[in-house]
Amino acid sequence: MSAPPKSPGTPITDRRQLVEFHENGNKPPAAWRVGTEHEKFVFRHSDLRRAPYEGPDGIGALLQGLLRFGWDPVREAGNIIALENDARCSITLEPGGQFELSGAPLETIHQTCDEVHEHLRQVREVCDELGLGMLGLGFDPTSRREDVGFMPKGRYRIMRDYMPKKGRMGLDMMLRTCTVQANLDYQSEADMVKKFRVALALQPVATALFANSPFTEGKPNGYQSYRSLVWTDTDPDRCGTLPFVFENGFGFERYVDYMLDVPMYFVYRDGRYIDASGQSFRDFLAGRLPALPGEIPTMTDWNDHITTAFPEVRLKSFLEMRGADGGPWRRLCALPALWVGLLYDSGALDAAHDLVADWTETERDAMRAEVPKLGLDARIRSRTLREVALEVLDFAREGLHRRRRLDRAGEDETHFLDTLFSIAGSGRSPAAEMLEDYEKRWGGDIKRVYDEYAY
Repeated sequence: MSAPPKSPGTPITDRRQLVEFHENGNKPPAAWRVGTEHEKFVFRHSDLRRAPYEGPDGIGALLQGLLRFGWDPVREAGNIIALENDARCSITLEPGGQFELSGAPLETIHQTCDEVHEHLRQVREVCDELGLGMLGLGFDPTSRREDVGFMPKGRYRIMRDYMPKKGRMGLDMMLRTCTVQANLDYQSEADMVKKFRVALALQPVATALFANSPFTEGKPNGYQSYRSLVWTDTDPDRCGTLPFVFENGFGFERYVDYMLDVPMYFVYRDGRYIDASGQSFRDFLAGRLPALPGEIPTMTDWNDHITTAFPEVRLKSFLEMRGADGGPWRRLCALPALWVGLLYDSGALDAAHDLVADWTETERDAMRAEVPKLGLDARIRSRTLREVALEVLDFAREGLHRRRRLDRAGEDETHFLDTLFSIAGSGRSPAAEMLEDYEKRWGGDIKRVYDEYAY
């Protein structure tokens, strides 16, 4: 999640400014980029427990150690809580210390994989010195909720207190989940709408392909993506599949209306987070926010607020694809490849749009409800998600092939989809393979996951 803002921003005196914030994301295709974000669990090799922030082998020490690679520290109340560099990358901390690289906006998936590889190289060097490791799964396989400490970030204290008021699993989301996410651009409002609809409808396919969280507190939990289940009981005000995106007339204005109705968490002022949980941004616009009576918001406040909604696809000045579990290196590159292939080629986008155009809200919701447990065996009408995934992957492969973005060896981006074709072709999710290993090769020893799924 985001670091504290650096400037207060322009005061909001007209609602039109909120719409323009999203309109300003419009870019010609030549300027389209892809950003990849991925989270990892940090654990101690000595006892396989999650690393706290404090101590000589804690998250704070890990961040301090990474400064040798040219990162600049971001501090809150004296603690390093994020890192930044000139390449427009950042390293941030999720509430339970999940370690996130927010990658730079890059032109190709080749560059994305180089970025991921270099990040993991740096992290591994420092982790080896501290006796730490990093695990690529969608849900913490062994830790109880009470075993995981919160990071020293003011916004997380407010969220921690508010989450249990809205859902049973909000604290699990904060402390025990990890994701990989791809961020993509749009050309115009119409292009945004088309991409948003395709991406929302197909997030369950991504969830099924990347399903990688079958364990809770050391035992199988009965799900392929327990992380995906957690999001269904986190906070109905700010999560979900956004059915209004598929309604006639949807655009930037309608998304602003949605965000104005998402209850606030906080306001950042003078180096501290002020609790505004449950309060209304509409009241803030009118100068009637109980947490800051008489003040009106700034565009920085709006930028903060839109990060506190967690739908399956999120609109900022770009679109965020949020449906996938975290996983190993190869799948970190596969997710942006999937979405770039589908959304950055007009032929692939048209084909995907035609595929999902007549799916009903009821059908989309049923698919979303089934996928955490059933994965690729979930259904849409008469088809399994495995069948849909194979078709969608064909669209994406053709899209990447037509993009023709070549590496130094003259190879295009299509090979980054190979791992997903293997999953869909076999019909076996990563979770299914892990469960089989647990029952057979591991002999029920969950500790083996730290050997085989660490970076």
